Amino acid sequence: MNPVVSAPRIYNWDDRKGAQPLDPALDGLVKDIIGKVADKWTMLILEALADHGTLRFSDVGRKVGDISQKMLTKTLRQMEEDGLVQRVVHPVIPPHVDYSLTEMGGSLGGAFCGVWLWAEAHHAQIEASRKAFAARNAAV
Repeated sequence: MNPVVSAPRIYNWDDRKGAQPLDPALDGLVKDIIGKVADKWTMLILEALADHGTLRFSDVGRKVGDISQKMLTKTLRQMEEDGLVQRVVHPVIPPHVDYSLTEMGGSLGGAFCGVWLWAEAHHAQIEASRKAFAARNAAV
């Protein structure tokens, strides 16, 4: 029988004895931000802009690869709204729009670096688990 694991709560790690949840408003903000930025496209756009600096819209799409124009537009707008990217429109014909990371966006990329390192360190284990899962469920 598999153990039941509850979803983790956000706690103040400096006061583990009391284990009091953080301010509910902050808790809500953290959940909202994680929901918006912990997706594949946001992480790949962060990586592209961190690696290549300021990019035009079409260049962001090429660097990310396999993203629809609609999803690229949606993700960049959300990132701009959250203050992660800066959008600069140049008044020329045809329109020229550049995107770059803000300081906050760059710091978020640094925070996600740990996820990449974790995935790299556990890649073989994850693949083995996926194969074992597929084998167990193939007969079902």
